[in-house]
Amino acid sequence: DMPFMSYKITAEEALRNAVRLVQEGGAEAVKVEGGRPIVATIRRIVEAGIPVMGHVGLLPQSIHALSGYRVQAREAREAAELLEDARALEEAGCFSVVLECVPADLAKKVTESLRIPTIGIGAGVSCDGQVLVLGDLLGLTFTPSAKFVKRYADVGDQIRKAIGAYAEDVRQGEYPGPEHMY
Repeated sequence: DMPFMSYKITAEEALRNAVRLVQEGGAEAVKVEGGRPIVATIRRIVEAGIPVMGHVGLLPQSIHALSGYRVQAREAREAAELLEDARALEEAGCFSVVLECVPADLAKKVTESLRIPTIGIGAGVSCDGQVLVLGDLLGLTFTPSAKFVKRYADVGDQIRKAIGAYAEDVRQGEYPGPEHMY
């Protein structure tokens, strides 16, 4: 996942940053958020031999510009634009596209119209694959989860309890005790 503003300044700057992710970070591909406005950037990275995954719908790096975490492309015009964005990403050379937080019927339509795989996150069952953020899956987040998140564990609750017990032991002078000192 290319970091915020690492690919939106110029295509050449994006290429330099993608190369660094591959050479220094060991990445085998990069992911960028956005549609038609970043097509030239995607083409430049792909032409250099770096595989690119696209991402449309809810764009976490632009969450404040989108007015928060909410379902995207509910209106017909917005849905048509998202479909055009996904097609443009495919045409630019993306090997797959993430569809995040879009209506399931739209995700199905996008999936059926592309030759490349779609990966859904909060986009229904019709995508070619699914992804769920590990922190959400394990309950490591300390804020309410999105509607589409299914928690498979609540490790966050265990962490909160452990930190609370530690803090209480420190306040009571029970930690570190004699058995914990050299």
